[in-house]
Amino acid sequence: MERMISNVVFDSREVGENSAFVAVSGTQVNGHTFIPAALAQGATVIVCEQLPTEINPGITYIQVVDSAKALGIMASNFYGNPSEKIKVVAVTGTNGKTTTVTLLHQLFVRMGYSTGLLSTVENKINDLILPATHTTPDAVAVQALLRKMVDAGCTHCFMEASSHAIVQERIAGLKLAGAVFTNISHDHLDYHGTFEEYIKAKKKLFDALPKEAFALVNGDDKRGAVMLQNCRGSHQTFGLKSVADFKAKILSNTIEGLELEVNGKLIWFRMIGTFNAYNLLGVLGTAVLLGEEEDEVLLELSAIKGAKGRFDRISIGGITAIVDYAHTPDALDNVLKTINAFRTGNEQLITVVGCGGNRDKTKRPSMAKIAVLESTKAIFTSDNPRFEEPMDILREMQDGVGPSDLRKTLTIEDRREAIKTALMLSKKGDIILIAGKGHEDYQEIKGVKHHFDDAEVVTELLTQLTGT
Repeated sequence: MERMISNVVFDSREVGENSAFVAVSGTQVNGHTFIPAALAQGATVIVCEQLPTEINPGITYIQVVDSAKALGIMASNFYGNPSEKIKVVAVTGTNGKTTTVTLLHQLFVRMGYSTGLLSTVENKINDLILPATHTTPDAVAVQALLRKMVDAGCTHCFMEASSHAIVQERIAGLKLAGAVFTNISHDHLDYHGTFEEYIKAKKKLFDALPKEAFALVNGDDKRGAVMLQNCRGSHQTFGLKSVADFKAKILSNTIEGLELEVNGKLIWFRMIGTFNAYNLLGVLGTAVLLGEEEDEVLLELSAIKGAKGRFDRISIGGITAIVDYAHTPDALDNVLKTINAFRTGNEQLITVVGCGGNRDKTKRPSMAKIAVLESTKAIFTSDNPRFEEPMDILREMQDGVGPSDLRKTLTIEDRREAIKTALMLSKKGDIILIAGKGHEDYQEIKGVKHHFDDAEVVTELLTQLTGT
């Protein structure tokens, strides 16, 4: 029996006349409990894993094994399978996803393509910005956004694929032109349970690639080879250390930028740090695998700045503040090591850092330990405490600090006061790292998002304190 539907939804509050309601068994809410509400609001098709005890005549019920996966496939069909009409590349990994997709978007726009972006910071259709609420939107939103991109004439879309999104089948129904793996380190264990499950989540993206797609992985990360196991797509690697299809050597790494040797060519980039050398290689490899000329790609990449909130420098009155999204132990370590490589040894490096509430607790002491070991002074503060008490989070961070290093730390719950204290403790030539939030312009406390922008606060306070 054929039935016309008006839309595909998984939130009963969005149901209207002739909706197809997909009951998804989520981690916090089971959509099956909302089937009666969906029917009351006009749904005529119910897709579910378990049929309700009462079957309404005139309603079409479809039982499936995995509702989340069915939702993605249905949404793709509903919007005319847009990923078949545009080259979609998904980027996954613990760190570097946002920078990689942002660079790819900027690169392809510069090269004259109409291009879409799905990222933590923002979603874009060419220069049109659409607010982002998740690293990867829900399955219906992904397909709707891709439809808009296709209608706008986009030929490419670069998207982040978080481990949550992969496991939750938010990218089900997508036909990918390629997938990129940046790196992996401990994160999101509050959701995945173990590091092994976290790795499996990332690998699932590559397992689903069609044979005509490419799989590009960081060959210097030992998990890169794991991603390629049983992957039907073509296999390519990038790296700085191991033998790789796309390889570079760092010739110069300063506060002004990077000089790399890529296939015998010397290229200067405006981005900073070894971690960005990897990001640039991933972008280069992706562009070449999509059919672009290497020389043109390198030329355009050399002029690009990068993503907002990733190593953003603010220099006022001789004091330099760096705002960075680093919110995992590995990312924080990379950023601090990069900064330390630029220091002459006389200036202070003061780090302001916190850990998010209702997230992986295992990384809290590690983050604190890294901040203390790599900095002159570390100030622990709030970073989206959500529904946890900020001081409980801060005490767990303090557990990572040894007795002999306690003198190097301060704990200031209020983030603005913590940043102000760091600036007041600094003098001309010093560097302050404000880590964890990057592009975010809010503090999430007890379910409410309060406006708070690290870069905005730093600029205001530095201007006041230096009188410039």
